[in-house]
Amino acid sequence: MPSSSRTNSRSLKAKLHYLLILLAGLAGMHPAMAQSFRGADIPWTTYEAEAMKTTGVVMGPGYEPFLIATESSGQKYVRLAATGQYVEFTATQKANAIVVRYSLPDAPGGGGIDSTLSLYQNGKFVQKLPLTSKYSWLYGDYPFSNNPKAGRPRNFYDEVRLKDLTVTNGDVLRLQKDQVDLAPGYIIDLVDLEQVSAPLRAPADSLSVSDFGATGKGEADDTASLKNCIAAARQQGKSVWVPPGTFKITSDINVPPGITIQGAGMWHTTFVGEAGLYSNANQRVRFRGLGSNIHLADFAIIGKLNYRNDTEINDGIDGTFGVNSTITRIWIEHTKCGMWVNNSSNLVVEGCRFRNTLADGVNFCVGVRNSVIQNCTARGTGDDCFAIWPTTYIRQIFSPGFNCIRRCTGQLPFLANGAAIYGGASNCIEDCRFTDIPAGSAILISTTFPTADARNHLDNNFSGTTVVQDCDLFRSQKAALQFCLNRRSISGVVIRNLDIKDSFTDGISIIEPGGKAGGITLSNTRMENVTLANYGMGGKGGHGLWILSEARGSVTITKSKILEYKNDSPSFKINWE
Repeated sequence: MPSSSRTNSRSLKAKLHYLLILLAGLAGMHPAMAQSFRGADIPWTTYEAEAMKTTGVVMGPGYEPFLIATESSGQKYVRLAATGQYVEFTATQKANAIVVRYSLPDAPGGGGIDSTLSLYQNGKFVQKLPLTSKYSWLYGDYPFSNNPKAGRPRNFYDEVRLKDLTVTNGDVLRLQKDQVDLAPGYIIDLVDLEQVSAPLRAPADSLSVSDFGATGKGEADDTASLKNCIAAARQQGKSVWVPPGTFKITSDINVPPGITIQGAGMWHTTFVGEAGLYSNANQRVRFRGLGSNIHLADFAIIGKLNYRNDTEINDGIDGTFGVNSTITRIWIEHTKCGMWVNNSSNLVVEGCRFRNTLADGVNFCVGVRNSVIQNCTARGTGDDCFAIWPTTYIRQIFSPGFNCIRRCTGQLPFLANGAAIYGGASNCIEDCRFTDIPAGSAILISTTFPTADARNHLDNNFSGTTVVQDCDLFRSQKAALQFCLNRRSISGVVIRNLDIKDSFTDGISIIEPGGKAGGITLSNTRMENVTLANYGMGGKGGHGLWILSEARGSVTITKSKILEYKNDSPSFKINWE
């Protein structure tokens, strides 16, 4: 379980980085997944399936939409089809927990199938891994369908996690399709191994949900017990303690001001939904913030949502967190959004993991100010991994701006982008790493979505200075960095110290889909020390920097390595310094 602050200095990380890259080639670990200078502190080691020993078939690379390879890490995977086929790798350090990113076929009529896959350690059978495709496979156009007849498939992958293993350095782990593993085929993308800390202990002056009747066995409904514990803790001025266990939740958990809900760790305390109730948006796992000084920490939320409907309220974590709240070390999976936050100031979201959601990992939405998403990771989200969108669909309490996405890592969203800013004052993205973005850009600066309310005299378009700096942007379908001037102009952006590699199409693009309307420009924008290598990896061409024909405005570029560019717009100027 990651700590809430970095335990190693940058200089130590630099030394370890090169050692890990050397070990990666020997151990089947993808070098890009070793601890990087940029991005979140990663407490696990990733082993790429295509680098493992295998009797299956290595597939890829693929770059086209609606291909499993395109949604795979490094655009490659291994397929196991016949009984006895396996992938196998050697652990490079001790671990007690494993995550496998996999894909099973869908049922012929949609809805998914269940199956198992066999885990072996040093030649001895360990256990069956329970796999499912009930939470993957979407079809057709946004917001998608579960019906295969709609075509255009996406969202192929899911993940399974297992703890309480005992893996030592040098152990050989194998994933194998045995005779009783009955899926017609198994696709393996990657494996994470992690040494998970022991469960935390109950804090002093806390009330335990167990004392209010919660069983934590994942069978009985523990919703009432948790609600009663929260009410008592609020009355007595204490915190809520949730011990190790699996707690079934079937309706909203409203979190009032001043409440702390503390779990034993994201691998140890888990809140789960009831799949049979998920057709009712009010019977899902949802923690709703209702005020200031709320603190949620050290647990997992595992939902059961398998479709996207944007008219329904978000599950996972949503609501208003007022002033000075924290959300730390939470694992969220199989929800619509991981977190959808409104009307919050000085909120810290830190050390969280977002996996396999139907929409965003985190969205700082209406009225979020002076808040940060930091040291978080997102993988397999169904929209932006991390987004700042200061819209106005509900009453705005705080003037939005001065928010930051910092030291975060985003991978493999099956729709949209690694990180996106859609407006607001002086927001930033810094020290981040975004890789394998199969449908969008690694970073998007955009006015695609509305941010104004003329009736209430609100205009949350870009203002001040928006900063994007010190980021790695590797392997994205659209331009790694894109400016999209759709509804409004954009002004006051500083881009510095970006490393862009292996874009499927363009490295950087400036587009204006609404350009025919006129009056939409990019201005007061500067790029410094941008390094761009290898674009057009998808085989259909591309440019290092591409200004599309309807774009208007200018950009200043200095001290950058952009060896090729194309400016198709007579109304746009590039100032090279």
